[in-house]
Amino acid sequence: MRIVVTGGAGFIGSHFIEKIVNEGIEAVVVDNLITGSVDNIKEYIDKGTVKFIQQDVQEFIDIEGEVDVVMHLASIASPKAYVKYPVNTLKSGSLGTINSLGLAKVKKAKYVLASTSEIYGDPKISPQKEDYWGNVNPVGPRSMYDESKRFAEAAATTYVTEFGLDVKIARIFNTYGTRMKVNDGRVVTNFLYQALNNEDITIYGDGSQTRSLSYVTDTVEYLFRLMKSEYRGVVNIGNPEEISIIDLAKKIIKKTNSNSKIVHLDLPEDDPKKRKPDISLAVEELGYSPLVTLDEGLSVLIQWLEEKKIN
Repeated sequence: MRIVVTGGAGFIGSHFIEKIVNEGIEAVVVDNLITGSVDNIKEYIDKGTVKFIQQDVQEFIDIEGEVDVVMHLASIASPKAYVKYPVNTLKSGSLGTINSLGLAKVKKAKYVLASTSEIYGDPKISPQKEDYWGNVNPVGPRSMYDESKRFAEAAATTYVTEFGLDVKIARIFNTYGTRMKVNDGRVVTNFLYQALNNEDITIYGDGSQTRSLSYVTDTVEYLFRLMKSEYRGVVNIGNPEEISIIDLAKKIIKKTNSNSKIVHLDLPEDDPKKRKPDISLAVEELGYSPLVTLDEGLSVLIQWLEEKKIN
């Protein structure tokens, strides 16, 4: 099997590369390195099990040889980054999706799209099921990311109806773990960075809003099983273990033995109040339930941060 992975040098992408290489699968990584790093996959490049192409997916993608799967993970996913690079964020979800779909079409390959729970926006129902259409502001401050993913899903679905492409769409809920960039605007890394430096932990709003956090190895296992499955369509990928933001902050302060204090700031526009996946479809179709608890995942990430002296 030979797989093209766009965004394979990024956070989730590099963990996915590690998984498939360990399964004996050949990989080609296409990444512009705006948020990714070659260091994440360097050992596999050096061993010759991964071919790396530095390229933006908004440019035409041409891969020599046979391709069995195109995994489109390329996206700017952290709030700070997609505010800094709004046009590139839009283009990775639009042009990047069209280009990667075109590659899958030409190669007669399976296509896996990494979509997002942001499809659901600030949901009016919880947990969120795949048939929920969401509550998204198309002109809000987060719209460059949300709408790029909504377009990506529409494009992938159109390639199914127009060309009969084998398409699988993974709506990935909040994922955390090693190789994340610290202080990038995502809640787990923000809190850990502040706690490890004994800085005030900033909570937007009263902290009652919730998130459901999946450790990266669980997310990758779901993606791997989805890739290999005969399932076609949309599926939620995540961990339904829900926690309020204020309880997460308290947990991180305790686990890091931090002297940080909690401070409250105004809630940003369009910030989701609830985020919890209904994963019954994923459990049924892919035969997997998350294995890593929040306490376990945070412990691994904290140890990694301390070893890397990233704080």
